[in-house]
Amino acid sequence: MPAPDAAIRPVVTAFFDPATHTISYVVRDPDSRACAVVDSVMDIDYAAGRITHDQADRLVAHIEGEGLTLEWIIETHVHADHLSGAPYLQDRLGGRIGIGAGIAVVQETFGKVFNEGTEFALDGSQFDALFEDGDTYAIGAMPVRVMATPGHTPACMVHVVGDAAFVGDTLFMPDGGSARADFPGGDAGQLYDSIQKVLALPGETRLFMCHDYGPNGRDIRWETTVAEERAHNIHVGGGATRADFVRLREARDATLPMPRLIIPSLQVNMRAGQVPRDEAGRPVLRVPVNGL
Repeated sequence: MPAPDAAIRPVVTAFFDPATHTISYVVRDPDSRACAVVDSVMDIDYAAGRITHDQADRLVAHIEGEGLTLEWIIETHVHADHLSGAPYLQDRLGGRIGIGAGIAVVQETFGKVFNEGTEFALDGSQFDALFEDGDTYAIGAMPVRVMATPGHTPACMVHVVGDAAFVGDTLFMPDGGSARADFPGGDAGQLYDSIQKVLALPGETRLFMCHDYGPNGRDIRWETTVAEERAHNIHVGGGATRADFVRLREARDATLPMPRLIIPSLQVNMRAGQVPRDEAGRPVLRVPVNGL
């Protein structure tokens, strides 16, 4: 993959969702009105079965207020901890919804978990674009390069735009380490290899996280650099070996509970943000028992 062009510096505006500790981004071409959204959020009160769009409306207000044109709605992976607001944004503002081509593996796995019928396509066709490792696309005049970074999920991808990279759950802030690798299709060794691809980017590359939980009570943060991660990441920094990482990651994953919103999130996000519907066309969610 060619080195990113550090002379290109996209304008990045972050939106933090405290309910899911997710950071969504509006990524703007500084030389035009074109922009993309990375990892949008749709709000859900799971106990009440109620979906709203307050977080997505913040993005809409920003994009409309700045007079921007939304060209892309990017999912870095199939999230297990929040629902995507992609279709809502597309209905309001246009743009194409893109995800890694590994979505087909995720759909195959979780289609069985949720007992999806034959009408549920397992080829990623719910999305407008499926990215392979090394693919490129553009936000205005800014080229974007895509790196496949499986390990957390098979569909994880990092999007590199000039001097910035949007890493999804491949990495957390240095004091947060890395994401879990114990979901179906996850693999700790594969995650280590993917992280090394990110750490091979130029040291000054800005890295933007999908989540932050404020370890040890610090303020929420979402931006760091490759150099900071290389030196200080508590799971992979300072030259940690693959064997050390796998041992640490697998031991830690064995202690983690399932994400609070994993059941609704997977059903919605593997459909590009659409809520499944019953035979009468009503939006519904299934709860598989002992399936995860």
